[in-house]
Amino acid sequence: MNDTLGGWLEILALVVVVALSFRPLGDYLAHVLTSPRHWRVERLVYRAGGMDPDADQRWTGYLRAVLAFSLISVLFLYGFLRLQNHLLLALGTPRMKASQAFDTAASFVTNTNWQSYAGESALGYFVQMTGLAVQNFLSAAVGIAVVAALIRGFTRTRTERVGNFWVDLTRVVLRVLLPMAFVFAIVLVAAGVVQNLHGVQDVPALAGGHQSITGGPVASQEAIKELGTNGGGFYNANSAHPFENPTAFTNLIEIYLLLVISFSLPRTFGVMAGDRRQSYAIVAVMVLIWAASVALITANELHSVSSTAGHDAGGMMEGKEQRFGIWASALFAASTTLTSTGAVNSAHDSYTPGGGGMTIFNMMLGEIAPGGTGSGLYGILVLAVVTVFVAGLMVGRTPEYLGKKLRSREMKFASLYILTTPAVVLIGTGIAMALPGERAAMLNTGPHGFSEVLYAFTSAANNNGSAFAGLSVNTTWYNTVLGLAMLLGRFLPMIFVLALAGSLAAQQPVPVTAGTLPTHRPQFVGLLTAVVLIVVGLTYFPALALGPLAEGLH
Repeated sequence: MNDTLGGWLEILALVVVVALSFRPLGDYLAHVLTSPRHWRVERLVYRAGGMDPDADQRWTGYLRAVLAFSLISVLFLYGFLRLQNHLLLALGTPRMKASQAFDTAASFVTNTNWQSYAGESALGYFVQMTGLAVQNFLSAAVGIAVVAALIRGFTRTRTERVGNFWVDLTRVVLRVLLPMAFVFAIVLVAAGVVQNLHGVQDVPALAGGHQSITGGPVASQEAIKELGTNGGGFYNANSAHPFENPTAFTNLIEIYLLLVISFSLPRTFGVMAGDRRQSYAIVAVMVLIWAASVALITANELHSVSSTAGHDAGGMMEGKEQRFGIWASALFAASTTLTSTGAVNSAHDSYTPGGGGMTIFNMMLGEIAPGGTGSGLYGILVLAVVTVFVAGLMVGRTPEYLGKKLRSREMKFASLYILTTPAVVLIGTGIAMALPGERAAMLNTGPHGFSEVLYAFTSAANNNGSAFAGLSVNTTWYNTVLGLAMLLGRFLPMIFVLALAGSLAAQQPVPVTAGTLPTHRPQFVGLLTAVVLIVVGLTYFPALALGPLAEGLH
């Protein structure tokens, strides 16, 4: 009874603080992305980079900037990882092997933060701070910049110019992510999260002998990893480690951080589009899906019996921290797999078939409830475009969204966006299951072993980063293929989003008529939710039937 009450109170507290942040943070993000004024420090950045902050880019120029910046980031981080043994504060860690360095560089630049290594033993502090943490800021900012370009596509007329990538990137980092991460890093330190530059400390163990304890700049990385929906962890145990997430209070703070920007961005969309009602429709869909996911995972973990573990009184506690329990673990699991964060405070591989299956399904939705920073909003806006088009076909209404016609050109970009990630996931999973060596990397056989592989490719292609731990992925094949899946899953959708933005911006707005579908009413909320679920269900149901569904029926 106390656990149930505590769980409901935690969910209520989370909902309240996120709801209170929705309007002020959303309005502030809109101001950051539309203000004509540049800060002095921003002008220094533009001057150093030889950039004209007042120049608008066509969508093709914006795309080239995104891809060029990301390519340089991958090469830079790859070099860091390969040379880390020669850098400061290396703590004796060797350089990372080539395939793993590629996988890690692709992971952090794509906002995935998939890790095939143990952070406390594989990386020095300098690489953690100047390599990984820096990319946590930059990859999150890239996602917000791309959705800003898409919003401008809806609001601009007879132009293919969708903004300036360098301005968007710089402003989001300096005005939003850095100050918020700084404040919450202090909060986490005050709450007990470790922040130091100590090397490995040998301390006496309770059972005799000595134990090596690694400290490090944890709180500063923890704040931005959650705030930017990056994921990963300073330690191999991730947010289940007491140095990263020591108490129920820090656990609540971390869930808040991974949700707050993505849930506030619909407000930014409404403000920039000049119709705040649109923001409430979008966020309503996000909330419905998030609430359903939390409820289903919690119910499965409280009442289901796992096929791989025993059932304790009070629910399935295998793989969960006693200090969090089932309610806080399920809340974290639902939120992290719906936001492309990938940080975990429990072992998803030990979840029941229903609970583990929901974490996979959350990622298969495209992580739009509320999704990653930026990527969640542009994902659900693409699905909104599809919903308007489908509704027009069904009832004969004019397919228009925010005054822009949805012609065959726009629908091609939206369709390619929707098909890209499932193709990467299903083709990658199929190839892995067809190769004997890659099947041998599964520590479990049958449906659960298949689920481990399916989870890995779903996590990589959707830029989540969490994993079912039963799969040995630190091999040349998995490092290479999953790295490619992360890159394709991040940048191919961005290409289609920016192309859609340019196509919409080039149009002349059409007036609202009696044939225009209202996209701010509950009817549209229901239609959009149905399209999200049906599209995902039709795409992934056969794969889910072979994995978690089959395991649940075992």
